[in-house]
Amino acid sequence: MKFTTTWLKYLLVTAVLFIASLNNSYAGGFPVRPGSLLLSPSVSYFFANKGWDSLRRKNPFSNNGQFTSISNSLYMEYGISKRFTFLASLPYVINNYVADNYTSKSQGATDLETGIRYYLANINYTYYFTIQGTFITPLYQNNPSLGYGEKGAELKFSFAGSAHFLGKNCYFTAENGVRQYFGDGGPIQDRYNATFGLTLDRRFHQQMSVSIGGFYSTSSLNKGFDPKKLVSNKNFAFNQASITYGYSFTRRFSTFISAGTFINGRNTGDGSSASLSFVIRPF
Repeated sequence: MKFTTTWLKYLLVTAVLFIASLNNSYAGGFPVRPGSLLLSPSVSYFFANKGWDSLRRKNPFSNNGQFTSISNSLYMEYGISKRFTFLASLPYVINNYVADNYTSKSQGATDLETGIRYYLANINYTYYFTIQGTFITPLYQNNPSLGYGEKGAELKFSFAGSAHFLGKNCYFTAENGVRQYFGDGGPIQDRYNATFGLTLDRRFHQQMSVSIGGFYSTSSLNKGFDPKKLVSNKNFAFNQASITYGYSFTRRFSTFISAGTFINGRNTGDGSSASLSFVIRPF
C-alpha cells in the first residue's frame, strides 16, 4: 500500500495546481479599477485513474485505484489605485482515493495566497504589462495530504491585451510565475500559461477561450519516483490544455464553465477537470 499512498500524495499537490489554473480564466493581466472589488467563488472537480512515473511512462493506478478531488475556493481582487491591486485566494479541498480494499479521504483549507499586483505599463490602453508578488501561508499543520505545509512566495509576470490583428473581438493573456517554498528542500516551481479568447456576440455577453499551460517543480530532495518515500511530491512536471465558456449577465455578474485535461507529465497523475466559477463585482 505504500505505492498507493505515495501516488495519492503526488495527486493531492497536482490536483490543487490544475484546478487553480482552470479557475484563473477570469483573471490575468487586465486592470481592476481603483475602488472596485472583484469576487469569484468557484467549485471544481478533478479525476485521475492513471499517471506518469519519473520516466514519463503512463500506467493505470494499481489495484484499480481512482482519485477524485473537489475544490471550493474564493478569489478576490481589490483596486487600490490605478497601478496597484490587492488579491487573495483561499481553497478548501475534499480528496478521495479508492482502490481494492483501500480507501483514503482528506479535507480542509489548504494554502492562503495574498499578494499585490502592479501594472507596470500599457500601450494605448490596449496592451498591459503587470508584475505580481504573492505570499503563501499554509492553514494546516502536519498534514501532507493537503500540501507542503511550508510558507512560500511567488513572482509572476503577465502580458495581456486585445488581439486586434486576429479580429476586433479577440484577446489574449500570457503569464509566467516562479514560486519558492522556504522549508527543508522546498521546491522551486515555474508555472506558465497562455490564453486566447474571443467574444461571440456584439453585446459582449458570451465568450470562449482556450488555454495551454504547464507546471515544472524541482527540489534538491526526492529526485526520483520512489514508492518508499512517503512525502508530498516536489519533483514533477505536466502540461495541460483547457477550454472555457463565459457568459456575462450584467457588468457585475458573470459565470464561467471550464474543462481541461493533461497532455503529458512526469511524476504526476493523468488527470481531467471541470470547473464552475462566478465573477461578482459588487462595487
